[in-house]
Amino acid sequence: MDFPAEQLRAFAAVVDTGTFEAAAGRLHVTPSAVSQRIRALERQVGAVVVRRSNPAEPTAAGRVLVRLARQVELVAAEAIAELGGAREAATASAPRLLTIVVPSDSLASWFAPVLDAAATEDGYALEILRDDENRSEEHLRSGRAMGAITTQRQPVQGCSSTPLGTMRYRAMSAPEFAERWFGPGAAGFAAAPVVNFGKDDPLQNDVLRSASVTVDPAAGGPPANCVPDTTQFGRAVAAGMGWGMIPAWQEAELGGALRAIEPEVARDVHLYWQRWTLDSPGLDWLTDAVRYAASRGLSDRRARQ
Repeated sequence: MDFPAEQLRAFAAVVDTGTFEAAAGRLHVTPSAVSQRIRALERQVGAVVVRRSNPAEPTAAGRVLVRLARQVELVAAEAIAELGGAREAATASAPRLLTIVVPSDSLASWFAPVLDAAATEDGYALEILRDDENRSEEHLRSGRAMGAITTQRQPVQGCSSTPLGTMRYRAMSAPEFAERWFGPGAAGFAAAPVVNFGKDDPLQNDVLRSASVTVDPAAGGPPANCVPDTTQFGRAVAAGMGWGMIPAWQEAELGGALRAIEPEVARDVHLYWQRWTLDSPGLDWLTDAVRYAASRGLSDRRARQ
């Protein structure tokens, strides 16, 4: 099955902008031309690929084509740049976009050297989507992202997986909080308020389940606070809102404001870099930058292949 580049480009533009009119503006064609290209693509596929809603969204069949459309777009842009001369000058104002997913804790800590490298890399723009490392591979499957920091070792179809290292988290709280809730005779995890990053936080919830404690406050579980920001999460724990799993870098940053809950409760989160298996100078450069940053900022307790 042959997918003309202009059809895939129109499809990606509609998905990105949300309307046929906005896609037409991006491509410098008429909305009618965009509609014709989408209909031609749908005839080829034998199914509707775009839901004509507001905003327009890809259907189940369309999501299969999103990654193909973005790959064609990236490869074409890199090929034009390599040709050089007037064509490169003409596209100098439109850098190739590299979209990746980075978890909040990684973005706030070891990932910084990647941003330093991106600042000096001409011809590419970096778009970072922030999401939990346990869900980041969904962006790869949908074609929204070209690379992702994830806890999933098994590569998503069409991607490669590289172990990066480990982030260690320890259950910690303010000293007064620890004395009150985890001192002699205290109920501990069964009653102590907890601070979660999100409603379904895997780290704190895993600790509670390991202690045979329900994670749902409505079902008798301990009170749960939600603070969806890395910096404020640590501050909330230090302020005594509850206990939480604190990464080693933040533990050092907050110093004596935190105390480890005894006996020690720790979790190692193994991180992987997944990226499209695409011959792309941009993705190769980005992969090198991510691996370098990980070698500097992550534990060498690497996840095994």
